[in-house]
Amino acid sequence: MRRSNSKEEDRKTESLDSRFNQTLRNVQGLLKGRSFPGKVLITQRSNPPDQSALHSPSNDRRFSDSDTEHVEQVDESNQDEIQNRSSLNASSSLNKTKLSTTSTENASKEVQKSAIGARATDSARLMKFTKELSGTTVILDKLRELAWSGVPPYLRPTVWRLLLGYAPSNSDRREGVLRRKRLEYLDYVAQYYDIPDLGRTDEEINMLRQIAVDCPRTVPDITFFQQAEIQKSLERILYAWAIRHPASGYVQGINDLATPFLVVFLSEHLEGSVDTWLMTDLSPEKIINVEADCYWCLSKLLDGMQDHYTFAQPGIQRRVFKLKELVRRIDEPVSRHMEEQGLEFLQFAFRWFNCLLIREIPFHLVTRLWDTYLAEGDALPEFLVYIFASFLLTWSDKLKELEFQEMVMFLQHLPTQNWTHLELEMVLSQAYMWHAMFNQSPSHLAG
Repeated sequence: MRRSNSKEEDRKTESLDSRFNQTLRNVQGLLKGRSFPGKVLITQRSNPPDQSALHSPSNDRRFSDSDTEHVEQVDESNQDEIQNRSSLNASSSLNKTKLSTTSTENASKEVQKSAIGARATDSARLMKFTKELSGTTVILDKLRELAWSGVPPYLRPTVWRLLLGYAPSNSDRREGVLRRKRLEYLDYVAQYYDIPDLGRTDEEINMLRQIAVDCPRTVPDITFFQQAEIQKSLERILYAWAIRHPASGYVQGINDLATPFLVVFLSEHLEGSVDTWLMTDLSPEKIINVEADCYWCLSKLLDGMQDHYTFAQPGIQRRVFKLKELVRRIDEPVSRHMEEQGLEFLQFAFRWFNCLLIREIPFHLVTRLWDTYLAEGDALPEFLVYIFASFLLTWSDKLKELEFQEMVMFLQHLPTQNWTHLELEMVLSQAYMWHAMFNQSPSHLAG
């Protein structure tokens, strides 16, 4: 009997070993820049791409040095760190799934070997984006694969409109549809916003006042968002959205979700760093067009997670519960320590789901993170659970040293202020690996 049980356990271990190593190979492919379903990594190229071949389909901006700086997600000097972190993550996950020491060593060696030499060039990726966007009809599945690991900044406005279904994939219809939708938004502003309070209900007056209070608090560390003109634009977008979506109305946190859209669509008209932008440099027509694009893209995003913002926000509560279960399966010691200290996941993760991590990472990384969000499409609400688990367990060792009050303070003020694209890419890569391991095996997340 004991020998039979031992053989059974060996078979299970081999099966887990095989599943993990296959998933690890997939992640290695991601780190090397290979393309596999939905995931591609932008890597650095030593020589700049041929600028004459790269134009935005939506405007006349050329690919500039500043764009190159943003697109280069992983430079050569960071490769060693990726190798080391991947090795550590591989070892940690192997231990937590009770795999053998030999498998851990082999996996670490595989990661180190795989990161040497095999990197896709930026110019090749940029040409793929340009080719995909220049056709009569954009194939959205291919665009999602490209966008998952980052979009060149000057192409981001066009790509985001397409990924969200705001702009039609057929280029012949695109200009007409955008013109009509922008006029429609202008009508909403005239109908709902540009009216005296006598034309509003008490509930609408209170909602507008709350929005007016929240707008100055939005992204307070970015001076651009303290300009009166941008706050007024944000106010119009949020109020129009709230009136058009009475099931939820305005909920605090939605103001944060509008900010990536504002920055991306304004980048078509304003050059340089966000900190140097002035809304007064734009004509009223351009401002209203940017607002309209933000309004419709925000609407498309929230359509896929409406229950996150309806009464009692049941969607967020369900996701937080799944996050707790996933963390318990991946890192049982951290999960047990948090439970022993009496820390509830809702105490810190509610804000993560409510604001989609905008308040947790430096703002210059937010648009890169949102490339992945929007590329996930309808699967985003589920994939958020894996991203947030990866984000939380970045500090696995630290969390096990903290008691309740220290842990609460730590999780509310995470030390991400010096994060670069490297740390964000590691979070996303780890999230992908866990999604591949657990998503097709829901029993692993059952009690």
